[in-house]
Amino acid sequence: MPADQAVALAKALLALPEVKPAGLGARDTLRLEAGLCLYGHDIDDKTTPVEAGLTWAIQKVRRAGGERHGGYPGAAAIDAQLASGPALKRVGLVGLERVPVREGAIVVDAQGHKIGHVTSGTLAPSVGKPIAMAYLAANHALPNHEVYAEVRGKRQPMRVSSMPFAPHRYFRG
Repeated sequence: MPADQAVALAKALLALPEVKPAGLGARDTLRLEAGLCLYGHDIDDKTTPVEAGLTWAIQKVRRAGGERHGGYPGAAAIDAQLASGPALKRVGLVGLERVPVREGAIVVDAQGHKIGHVTSGTLAPSVGKPIAMAYLAANHALPNHEVYAEVRGKRQPMRVSSMPFAPHRYFRG
């Protein structure tokens, strides 16, 4: 839309009784509950779709054995990860205590060895618990595996969880 019409559109939408304004914090909470990545936080130009759990975005014809295999930036690295698995995987984490875990928190195993880092985290109102997305070493990215996020010098227990954290209620049309 032309920029000079944006204010009029916003005012028209906000005039509707079912429309309420929402800030970036609300958007961030909703996308995290839905398990959706935010560029610059959960994915960037160094993240592969395999690490991020986004292989659905790679057409099968572009994968090894496909009619139009490769031919895109990073194809060799992605093929290798599809064949043998990535070293890191994006996972969901659910807090076992009510302490929110934020972006940048280090994730460790029971012995205190660093195994990953949190990319997004919040206290999720729809779930009623702290949730986060993190990249973990593949051998720790297992369903229900217990890990610990370091928050203000203390280890907070978390459990690897499937995403989305809150079930979606939309359908494809």
